[in-house]
Amino acid sequence: MATLNEWIGGSRPRTLPAAVAPVVAGTGSAYAIGKANLGYALLALLVSLALQVGVNFANDYSDGIRGTDEKRVGPVRLVGQGLATPASVKLAAFGCFAFAGLCGLALVALTGKFWLLLVGVAAIIAAWKYTGGDNPYGYLGLGEVFVFVFFGLVATLGTTYTQAGTLESSSWAAAVGVGAIACAILVANNLRDIPGDTVSGKRTLAVRLGDRKTRLLYAGFVVVALVMVGLAALQHPWAGIAAVGLLPAVRPAVQVLRGAQGRDLIPVLAGTGMTMLAYGVLFGLGLYLAHRTA
Repeated sequence: MATLNEWIGGSRPRTLPAAVAPVVAGTGSAYAIGKANLGYALLALLVSLALQVGVNFANDYSDGIRGTDEKRVGPVRLVGQGLATPASVKLAAFGCFAFAGLCGLALVALTGKFWLLLVGVAAIIAAWKYTGGDNPYGYLGLGEVFVFVFFGLVATLGTTYTQAGTLESSSWAAAVGVGAIACAILVANNLRDIPGDTVSGKRTLAVRLGDRKTRLLYAGFVVVALVMVGLAALQHPWAGIAAVGLLPAVRPAVQVLRGAQGRDLIPVLAGTGMTMLAYGVLFGLGLYLAHRTA
């Protein structure tokens, strides 16, 4: 039976910045529009965190029963390493999804935007189908699409919309930028796993593109995030401080472009996660300051 520390490791806490960043950026955007609500922001954060942990447990379960986690490096794999039964990890995943659903239901009930329930259901289905089910799209090279849409656009714009009831151009810039960094995290993860995924038949985008193009893709996502800062700054100059949040990505990008492999990519994942948190927080702060100085 897995210990508490092993369960915490299996939840992959280093991925949690991917859940926090869009909510902070989206709340900053709501401030810029002039209609922020911190209570709604807290509910959005709980939804985002629960979905992220749920995805992590779901991936652990699905990859574990398929045998694709047996020879990987990196964080704890509860099923792949035989630390927990597949049934218990699957139950943990669906428990997280249920909690996210309850928090999401409370959020839409308070805001009156019940059509967002459909978005929430789609997010939970997409979270499970990433590596679960008969035809997981994560095995088909579509994982980055899920991450960009749900941990970039939906999480950021949904946070703004439930508070402000509307969106502006800087809201979209923040969402695209956050989504790009989230994709960079996944690209770094899949770059590390190319050898094992190739053998197991997991056709991630990294496997399909190959080593060199995957490294360029990582750098490309960082550049997209920087461009989004510039676009947001055209509307709200204070948003430009989000560029500082990309500084932690410099070293990981250099390591990726210089050919880091295997365990040497673990610091890249940590650095990219820190970048996403800094980027999202500073983007949100910049948009908040735009409101305060208007």
